[in-house]
Amino acid sequence: MNWRQLWNAGKQQVTCGLQQIETQVKQWIKPAPDRQITGMATDLFRSKPELIAENAFLRQQVIVLKRQNTGRLALTQHDRRVLVMLASKLRGWKDALHIVKPDTVMKWHRQGFRLFWRRKSQGQPRKPRISPEAIALIKEMAIENRRWGSPRIRDELLKLGFKVAKRTVQKYMRQARRGLPPERTSQTWATFLANHADEIWACDFVQTYDLFFRTIFVFFMVELGSRRVVHFGVTRSPSDAWVTQQLREATPFGEGPRFLICDNDGKFGDQFERVAEGSGIDVIHTPPYAPKANSICERFMGSVRRELLDHILILSERHLQRKVKEYVQYFNYARPHQGINGQIPIPSSPPPPILPPLSQLRRIPILGGLHHDYQWAA
Repeated sequence: MNWRQLWNAGKQQVTCGLQQIETQVKQWIKPAPDRQITGMATDLFRSKPELIAENAFLRQQVIVLKRQNTGRLALTQHDRRVLVMLASKLRGWKDALHIVKPDTVMKWHRQGFRLFWRRKSQGQPRKPRISPEAIALIKEMAIENRRWGSPRIRDELLKLGFKVAKRTVQKYMRQARRGLPPERTSQTWATFLANHADEIWACDFVQTYDLFFRTIFVFFMVELGSRRVVHFGVTRSPSDAWVTQQLREATPFGEGPRFLICDNDGKFGDQFERVAEGSGIDVIHTPPYAPKANSICERFMGSVRRELLDHILILSERHLQRKVKEYVQYFNYARPHQGINGQIPIPSSPPPPILPPLSQLRRIPILGGLHHDYQWAA
């Protein structure tokens, strides 16, 4: 059996298959007898590869049609690729196409063309030329320094010995800052306090009661940088004049802070403002309902209550003055503070390089044994 007989047998098989599924596909139109005779006569002058391609093209359509259970065609990506490939090998593919329109095949080809060039234009991913440590450092700098641009980060890396291009820095900066909240246009209270802690004092009142339930006020001034209690006063009737006198006593010879934080109480009135201005102090009033704006002083007031006022019965102003003075002495010279990494506001002497035996450890009672100060014997 030669190749022409094989071709005729295959073509007859395809024709029989198409006739069997004629009821499922409405788009199928049975060719007229004269067209069959003309097609067979034309096939005698066609090449063998072309006839094989047409046979495969028709066979693929039969496979697609036999797979259908409903009237709507459902072609897979494999079917589309095979039909497009066979159509490219066949000159008269439009005459041999029966299940879809020729424009549909052309649309498939255009989609494949776009995918091909998109994949080809991406190129092969290459290994970064800089080390992972440098990449992590760029991202860390970009997150921690939101005001820095790529030239600033590039120069900072160059200072450390990393030679990185500006575009490389921009690439990893965008990755690090993607999804971060927008940068604040103004600094927060926490940033302000951290930048000026050594030049800021804060003041406030602690209200307590004596043995006969009469109100007594304790006024404190605290230096934020060192947590040192600068000044305190005890009174039953605080006023603008009294608070102004406390400010004069806390700043002798004009020595005072650059800023003084206080609340909006009427006790910090016009007289208080004038004396502060004359001493070169800028008074900063905290916003309403914002205790965090004076957080360090508020935290100190809580320590005074928990460590002193909650444990004593106040007999008089003089009695409270003595107890507060003893507590302030302990607070400034002996009590470590977490806010300054466990240091003491006014350190006396550094710890010895070699620890002496525990028998030389002195235990000094504070406030009648309410607290203790531990020191090495001289």
